Amino acid sequence: MNETHKSVQEHYGKILGSKNDLKTKSCMCDQDAYSKEVRDVLPLVADEIIQKSYGCGSPIPPLLEGITLLDLGCGSGRDVFVASKLAGPKGLAIGVDMTEEQIALAKSCQEKQRVIFGFDESNVVFHLGYMENLRDAGIEDDSIDVVISNCVINLSPFKEDVFKEIWRVLKPGGELIFSDVFADRRMPEWAAKNLTLLGECLGGAMYVGDFRRLMGRVGFVDCRHVSVSPLPIDDEEIYRQIGFVSFTQRTIRAFKIEGLEDACEDYGQTAVYDGGIPGLPHFFDLDDHHRFFAGKPKLVCGNTAAMLSQSRYGKFFKILGDIAVHYGAFDCAEGSSSNGHAVNASGQSSACGC
Repeated sequence: MNETHKSVQEHYGKILGSKNDLKTKSCMCDQDAYSKEVRDVLPLVADEIIQKSYGCGSPIPPLLEGITLLDLGCGSGRDVFVASKLAGPKGLAIGVDMTEEQIALAKSCQEKQRVIFGFDESNVVFHLGYMENLRDAGIEDDSIDVVISNCVINLSPFKEDVFKEIWRVLKPGGELIFSDVFADRRMPEWAAKNLTLLGECLGGAMYVGDFRRLMGRVGFVDCRHVSVSPLPIDDEEIYRQIGFVSFTQRTIRAFKIEGLEDACEDYGQTAVYDGGIPGLPHFFDLDDHHRFFAGKPKLVCGNTAAMLSQSRYGKFFKILGDIAVHYGAFDCAEGSSSNGHAVNASGQSSACGC
């Protein structure tokens, strides 16, 4: 624990009484961001949990039945409980948070939620601990199917350690999906030490360029944006302090897959979605520019083909072609359905996301 950890614990454990005490909307999420299956479960979650929940997105993916999910910075446990319902009695949802008051609230509601969900046994576990060191919470190597986090990683003073731990605990082919606040530049040192800015998820916001490089170092060489939206600062005093920075709320998806490339490469591959993911009979969105319509072949780069075939989504996709023959850089305009891919300084298509 360092001084930043102590400040965050104080802020979320003792200073904030509920989400209504926040000065900005940086730690709040529009209900429209939730999928229908998440919206259906939220009314079943105890109100005291909802009132003490903070988040800037909805990083709860589909296809959770029977899986093991880990929520980093779970707070009062809202997303853990939602995920536990979607995972079903054969699944397991684990929450880790360093704030005693939040974990105590989550644990106090555990039996109530089990009864509401109609499970014979609770499929939820909460640990008081640090997301920078999940070994102390008993999270083993290659043991987790899905890692989520909702507007918490920005609070960590050791972000690279967080992502190293995520890579360690994910199973091969496992999925990371998280929502957080990002900045268009490196934040000044004083901002990360300002308790108000830090607690509003602004002071520790990651610069998108540094984030991309960090993820490459730990293994996630291709991260995908699921959604990006501007984050206006509507509090006059906070804007006076930090209004020179442009912030965005982003939900990002990545997979623990060895051998992904740092640019979009063309191997002549095509992906076809069979429409079988529960709740998604017509299309599946891998990210904000890869929508796969059921039954319709779509050209994909090598990385996208690997993500679809080597993850738990693989049984719902048919990948035509392999990587035996390379045809050069992938034509992102041809493979993209909306926003297109990022382009690096040389003009070549970079890996499809950040």
